[in-house]
Amino acid sequence: MTDPVGMQGWPTGRLLSTAARLVEHAWVEALEQLGLSHAGLIVLHVLGSGPRSQTELAKSARVEVQTMSRTLERLEREGYIAREKHPDDGRRHVVTRTAAGEAAWESARTLEADLFPSIADNAGMRASLLEIIQATAADRWDVE
Repeated sequence: MTDPVGMQGWPTGRLLSTAARLVEHAWVEALEQLGLSHAGLIVLHVLGSGPRSQTELAKSARVEVQTMSRTLERLEREGYIAREKHPDDGRRHVVTRTAAGEAAWESARTLEADLFPSIADNAGMRASLLEIIQATAADRWDVE
């Protein structure tokens, strides 16, 4: 493989940052075609295991509850989720995927395979990325 822009000599952090930006741009464009955001896709994914509260969704997505609230408002406007009062606690809401949300999730769940090149050692790359995240995220949030 040729290296016309001299990336072979770049530090790993610069390679990782560049790859992340390029992946994010492609990812955001593809999600926009489906009427979704990255945050919305995360919510639809998490809701695949069943209804959740806004607080549980925020924790799963590693965002603030207020941030999750904005994401849920957009998903609800688009018809992808429904929020109903919790049967035991009227102050809380239970969030579920709607049929439209299920369809959006089904359309988006193969995006990664459709958009990005196959990597010889995908499991090794994922393990390395998780290692980097765990090593650097301790000050930002609990990594499980």
